[in-house]
Amino acid sequence: MAILIVILVLVVIIGIYVVMYNGLVQLRVHAQESWSQIDVQLQRRNDLIPNLVSTVKGYSKFEASTLAKVTELRTALNNVPDDDHAKKMEVSNQLTGTLRTLFAVSENYPDLKASAEYQQLMEELSNTENKIAYSRQLYNSTVAALNAKIQSFPSNIVAKLHHFTQMDYLQVPESAKAAPKVSFDD
Repeated sequence: MAILIVILVLVVIIGIYVVMYNGLVQLRVHAQESWSQIDVQLQRRNDLIPNLVSTVKGYSKFEASTLAKVTELRTALNNVPDDDHAKKMEVSNQLTGTLRTLFAVSENYPDLKASAEYQQLMEELSNTENKIAYSRQLYNSTVAALNAKIQSFPSNIVAKLHHFTQMDYLQVPESAKAAPKVSFDD
């Protein structure tokens, strides 16, 4: 009878261990998938940018430096290694700030605002920016759940044994929180 109880206790302990391990794996995979969704939306935005820049060039005499900056940041984002999430988000945040300035241009060019192509591109870019924001939120939520599980007892023991490490949250830089300033003064 005692042997049966010991076996039952061992089976329960092993079962709990397996459940905790699988939970950690699932959260890690979900965090990786969430990052992948961010990457997909960043690539979608990068694919739309040349069309937007082209359209804006056709309608405005907007300073070339802003258009060049958008193109430069798009190229820089494509050149960041896939596993360097922090750098990718840093360049993406810079690109978002520059795009906001570009979006503000439409207020000064009624013909540009009236262009169906421009409106469609702006809508697609706005939708993509919203999807990026949602994907970032999902990533951070998933990372929070994983980090909490890594720190919580008894799953922290399983996490330590299998070398699970906490993941970093995506941060929004202070500069991205400020409204863009557009000036057409020389």
